[in-house]
Amino acid sequence: MQIDYLLIGQGVCGTFLSHYLLKEGKTVHVIDDHAPTSPSRLAAGIINPVTGRRLVTVWMVDEVLPHAWQAYQEIGHQLNITAISQRNVIDFFPDPFMQDSFLKKMETGDKYVHSYPDQNRFNAHFNFEFGCGEIRPVYTAHLETLLPAWRNYLKKENLLTEDRFELEHLQLHEEGITYKNWTAQKIIFCDGTSSFTNPYFAALPFAPNKGEALVVKIDHLPADHIYKKSMMLVPLAEPGLFWVGASYVWDFDDPGPTVAFREKTEQVLRGWLKHPFEVIEHRSGMRPATLERRPFVGLHPVQQQIGILNGMGTKGCSLGPFFAHQLTDHLVYGSPIAPDADVKRFTRILSKK
Repeated sequence: MQIDYLLIGQGVCGTFLSHYLLKEGKTVHVIDDHAPTSPSRLAAGIINPVTGRRLVTVWMVDEVLPHAWQAYQEIGHQLNITAISQRNVIDFFPDPFMQDSFLKKMETGDKYVHSYPDQNRFNAHFNFEFGCGEIRPVYTAHLETLLPAWRNYLKKENLLTEDRFELEHLQLHEEGITYKNWTAQKIIFCDGTSSFTNPYFAALPFAPNKGEALVVKIDHLPADHIYKKSMMLVPLAEPGLFWVGASYVWDFDDPGPTVAFREKTEQVLRGWLKHPFEVIEHRSGMRPATLERRPFVGLHPVQQQIGILNGMGTKGCSLGPFFAHQLTDHLVYGSPIAPDADVKRFTRILSKK
């Protein structure tokens, strides 16, 4: 079968890259093994303009944030689903230091960090001594709805093969690539942690990062905000269910769930919540993070038939659509990729035999 692009992976990156290429009238086919531990299927979908204890404004936020809202709205409209919603973060200060840090950030005139006028609104739901603030706008990408809906669309159009990609069947030639019964101009890897062992990209400075989260049932807790106090508490699509997490572990032997995380998280919730909760699910997986905390986007500097859209780390829900669009424009129109993300910055190490 002759196509323009063969895409490997249908997480956030593969979903939006296929969406944008199809919009441009290109022919695509997606191969995805539907791995249950894919970071896209474990994530809460938070798109947050600030990050960390010091409330650092995230990289390229003024471009990425509005693009994310528009991108999810667009694909949601096509699929007749709600793919994104705005749920701002109520940031409960765990100590006076964090309270002071938040207030100082506000004093700089930061447009994402705000006071919250009704400090008593949450007294019936949470224990908090030092007040709270609001981060806005913050979006939730409804990945638990979007990814299956896009998958079903691809299936209906015969554009998806549910299978594990087998590198030994990939053949490169001057005009493009051949993989099993597909012939394409290019193959683009959007396969997250699988690229760690891909010989074409294994030399890139990936930095695997493990994350764990719980899904808990909490009755009577308002679902109109995301809540933060050392951990995030995020409303899910099913009423009464919340995602709580996540951990960020750089040194680990086992990517699976740990008793230590569950016990620590339950302890935090018992001290924070004024409602009982029930643990429904314990999730874990590896994120395709990078040493530079910048993604890998573009075509291999030597093998131009091969491309990559990866390394989004914890910001996949926002960076994924943005760089899928940039990569599409690069492939179709030759537009440049942001230098900090362009995989050609690693030409030297990727050119080694």
